[in-house]
Amino acid sequence: MSASVWRNCADIGGSRLNSRSGCADEWFGDVSQDAESRVAKGTRDGPHMSNEQFNLLDKDVLTTGEVAKICNVASRTVSKWFDSGQLKGYRIPGSKDRRIPVANLLSFMREHDIPMDGLMSGRPRVLICDTDQGVVDTLTGVLREQTNFDIRTCDSLFAAGMECERFRPHVMLYELNVSDGDGTQVCKLIHGNEDLQVTRIIAMSSRVTDGQIGQLMQCGFDSVLRKPFTVRQVIEAVESAHAVVY
Repeated sequence: MSASVWRNCADIGGSRLNSRSGCADEWFGDVSQDAESRVAKGTRDGPHMSNEQFNLLDKDVLTTGEVAKICNVASRTVSKWFDSGQLKGYRIPGSKDRRIPVANLLSFMREHDIPMDGLMSGRPRVLICDTDQGVVDTLTGVLREQTNFDIRTCDSLFAAGMECERFRPHVMLYELNVSDGDGTQVCKLIHGNEDLQVTRIIAMSSRVTDGQIGQLMQCGFDSVLRKPFTVRQVIEAVESAHAVVY
């Protein structure tokens, strides 16, 4: 790792780092045994999810059978929800087959307090958006070593929009300097897209004040990470945001 990357690593974590493994140790600091166990195993608290169920999250539209698995009900129950107009969707032209957009299902589940355990993902998708490549490389490397997060990166608001369409992140880590300290644009980008309603946005900045944090939350950010921060703080922020989604 280059000297510049090491400097960025130290700036983020607020500690002097001597080796790659040392970097992760220093950033995490005093981690509880339970947390260490979860990170080492690459799992999250909550029910186990099969690969079949996990793949459902990557779809735009679901069948009644897939919705039934997620909601833990019979397929005929889903059909009744659909036919009564409670669960919005459409029929395949020339067929009786029903299809339910994922965004509609999420709204329906929230409205009727249906547990979202069936949507619990064992591998959170995280998008990091930052113009400082050294920070991105270091943060990505350590997170991939210490967690099972599926991570992608970008360095502009435009690229973030493209990646969100393709990747559909559960959580986005967004450096405010990408849009000159203005978080309004990225919030509009995410919250204005029906397919990204489950995406949670975490702001990152070294200049944000307490008053600005409140403004960012009102703007649409779910939380704010103040630099310098530790990897443990990042992981906890991502897991907390992901838990809200599911």
